[in-house]
Amino acid sequence: MYRMSIVIPSLRLGYLLGYVSGNVTKTIVDSLGFDGSDFRVRLDNGLTGGVLLCAVTTTSYLDLRRRGLDVSAVRYEDLVERPLDMCRVILEFCHLPQSLAELAVRAFDVDAQANSRVAKSVIGHLKEPELTPQRKRELNELLKKFDRMPLIGEPGIIEGTLTCS
Repeated sequence: MYRMSIVIPSLRLGYLLGYVSGNVTKTIVDSLGFDGSDFRVRLDNGLTGGVLLCAVTTTSYLDLRRRGLDVSAVRYEDLVERPLDMCRVILEFCHLPQSLAELAVRAFDVDAQANSRVAKSVIGHLKEPELTPQRKRELNELLKKFDRMPLIGEPGIIEGTLTCS
């Protein structure tokens, strides 16, 4: 998120205004169609925006599951470590042919954002903010405010996560 905020002016503005006041993050989350009251957090470093985005999407996902929708999560780490196995698991969950798994894995080699402002060739070289031990503690304290949210450094497996084990 931070690297994208460098090349997308509206996102950059959100980060800068969010540094001034947590009311900005509430307004942004409200504009996405969620109740931003729980997300009124000052963006005091380059990582907080990404952590908040994760909290918003994970909270929404868990709410959908609580309402009985048949949705599942996928961990990025699992896709990277075992792409073929995870693609098979995802295809099975979606009731799609397993024969598409190898084609899906080949798609990982293509930059889905090619020819855009957020292409890997554009933002891939931009430096990310450092995750210091103190910053990690602060961000984990923020994550603890949300129901069943995995902390930074934990496996990140939430209810309904698809696995290939």
